[in-house]
Amino acid sequence: MKFAYIHWHSYGIKKIPYLSAFLSPDFTVCKTLGNADIVIGWGNRPTTNKARQMAAKKGVPFVALEDGFLRSLGLGDTPPLSLCVDDLGIYYDIATPSRLEKLILRGEVDGEKARQAIDLIIQNKLSKYNLAPSFRLPETNQNNQPRVLVIDQTYGDVSIAGAKSDKNTFTQMFQAACEENPNAQIIVKTHPDVFSGKRQGYLTEIAKKQGVTLLYDNANPIDLLQQVDRVYCVCSQMGFEALLCGKSVTVFGAAWYAGWGLTDDRHPEIHRLQHSDRREPRTIEQLFSAAYFDYCRYVNTAGERTTLVEIINYLIYIKNFHNLVRGEVYCVGFSLWKKAAALPYFRLPECRVHFVSSIHKIKDLSKKTKIVVWGVKNKAAEQFAAANHLPLLHMEDGFLRSVGLGSNLVAPLSLVFDDAGIYFDPNRPSRLENILQNYQFNNKNQQDIQVLIELLQKNKISKYNIQGTEIAPNAAGKRVLLVPGQVEDDMSVQLGSPNIRTNLDLLKAVRENNANAYIIYKPHPDVLSGNRVGHIPLDECHKYADEIATNADIFSCIEAADEVHTMTSLTGFEALIRHKKVHCYGIPFYAGWGLTVDEVACERRNRCLELWQLVWATLVAYPAYIHPQTQQFITAENAALCLLAQKQNTGGGKIHRNFFSRNFGKIKQLVKVLLMK
Repeated sequence: MKFAYIHWHSYGIKKIPYLSAFLSPDFTVCKTLGNADIVIGWGNRPTTNKARQMAAKKGVPFVALEDGFLRSLGLGDTPPLSLCVDDLGIYYDIATPSRLEKLILRGEVDGEKARQAIDLIIQNKLSKYNLAPSFRLPETNQNNQPRVLVIDQTYGDVSIAGAKSDKNTFTQMFQAACEENPNAQIIVKTHPDVFSGKRQGYLTEIAKKQGVTLLYDNANPIDLLQQVDRVYCVCSQMGFEALLCGKSVTVFGAAWYAGWGLTDDRHPEIHRLQHSDRREPRTIEQLFSAAYFDYCRYVNTAGERTTLVEIINYLIYIKNFHNLVRGEVYCVGFSLWKKAAALPYFRLPECRVHFVSSIHKIKDLSKKTKIVVWGVKNKAAEQFAAANHLPLLHMEDGFLRSVGLGSNLVAPLSLVFDDAGIYFDPNRPSRLENILQNYQFNNKNQQDIQVLIELLQKNKISKYNIQGTEIAPNAAGKRVLLVPGQVEDDMSVQLGSPNIRTNLDLLKAVRENNANAYIIYKPHPDVLSGNRVGHIPLDECHKYADEIATNADIFSCIEAADEVHTMTSLTGFEALIRHKKVHCYGIPFYAGWGLTVDEVACERRNRCLELWQLVWATLVAYPAYIHPQTQQFITAENAALCLLAQKQNTGGGKIHRNFFSRNFGKIKQLVKVLLMK
């Protein structure tokens, strides 16, 4: 085991979750310098001078940490997903070579891999921080003037001194931008904190005097860069992002991305480096690969070292979900248990959740207000939202939910939030249906979902993950049909199965249409537990079913079957994943896309999909997932791994059911405490 010592001036580093995962699995933090194999400090701040001296005196490396280039959804008070780890210098200080500089000079690159990652970042408008909303410049541009963006920075930022720049550098940059582009619209982008008075910028006053456009808005960097023709900067990371966007970039500071033949460089230090062994011509893919793939390290919200691509996928997913729930969110009519289940999903920046018993307790009717209801039964809340032109979200359990039943108070690992309808109601579009109908799927989606599909298939992961006995039907060569029972008063049946709404009627219809088949009936776990409606007496059931798989594992039933016949059960979706033929007597979310035999048509669904597209939309794009221990958002693949671990540790949900049944009173008190925080 190796030890890392954090100097007391860098106490903030100790608060970084999963620090050892960023460093190396065999590193742990020690309290004294005597045991240290490395000394850690934050970047090149003056407070690290003492730590550097201590490392030199002991003869161990000093390692500088800094936020990565794709850091997080929120600002610096949220845990980082990426860090730069530099044992030579730090990327923004040109005085000495950094590990990033060495990686760039090495020049290694997988061009196709780098280009794919760049395209994902630009297409999804990702940056260091990812809270900034979409942005459009005002349409005041006359006669199609070129737009020139001049990037200001906050006064005294340590990266400015590291780039051998100061106030004069910014003044020179501004003057050059104006003189070199006399017919252009000059836009100075300053930090939102400058407008609020929290920070100072370098160009605010000079921009006001010159009468150029001064932009304070919290604009998405990629959105802004894509709307301009040329960029001037000192050392801002937006300068590099401008290169990723294919813009012409003039750099006045000694920035890390200057001097490689990609920028118009004005700093004398960069010209000096170009005549030394510290700069050589490089492609944008080489710079990107060195900086984003090799220099930055990534840790997911489960605390595991991961890859750039997984972090890109995570940021895409969390940005999309955040856009759904940001603002003043009123959850109406939630039970105590549902409050506790929902609360972690609203712990996001710029999201304030309020649980109210009725619509009469909603105080705020501003543009930021959103109404959330569970399921579709709260008609009063729906009418209130419509009357006041407020966004309405329907919430429900996700498709990879838990190890154990929701009716036994097992908390959900995933929820869906739908701003169009809800997936189980085919009488109107849902957000899931809109994705399936309109989304332009790509090769990256297919690559990602194949990994998840294989994980689900191999480990028999489902919604509830209740393990049972194996089944071996004595079908004597007959076609084996599986009929999964459902909760009969469940809204997916009531809304989605217009012709058949009971388990007995479904069994009768399947037998009538398949007189010579071997039919297995699998009662729903919630019905078996006595929690929900849908029981068929055994003598009645045996009239139509050859076998009743009361305690059988659902996947054993699917594997034994040639076909699955269902009203709207999720078992049909799980059977599709395992390449079984599925007959739908209702209109579940997975019907109508050319993958099932449908007894009832949904006219809106007129697109033929491949199986992987259905699975990607259903399990990746639609739900939100929360890690049960860290309470952080995770991806669908991480969620499946969590369920697998829980299955292995709990014997298929029995421990969870017994625990929650025995301790409901204690849990109720704990929920109240959590909601008060």
